[in-house]
Amino acid sequence: MKLKPLFDKVVVKAVEEVKSAGGIILPTSAQEKSEMAQVIAVGKGGVVDGKEVVMQVKVGDKVLYSKYAGSQFKIDGEEVTIIRQSDILAIVE
Repeated sequence: MKLKPLFDKVVVKAVEEVKSAGGIILPTSAQEKSEMAQVIAVGKGGVVDGKEVVMQVKVGDKVLYSKYAGSQFKIDGEEVTIIRQSDILAIVE
């Protein structure tokens, strides 16, 4: 998959494996939409809505983002979400 997001857009892929508090791995059908994802592509930033945007995330970062942010797409059989950098709440270290 080769995506080049524009301006302040970030392409993320949901982190698949989710464990319950007891350590049980939940199947995808039993999970709510994940707000944790891995960054797979980052735009170059630039001037967006009259303001200079400097990208704070990089490919490979794990991030938390707003629950209803972005648009979901299926590309090459993989589901990805394209969000604005401003919808990212935190980088998970």
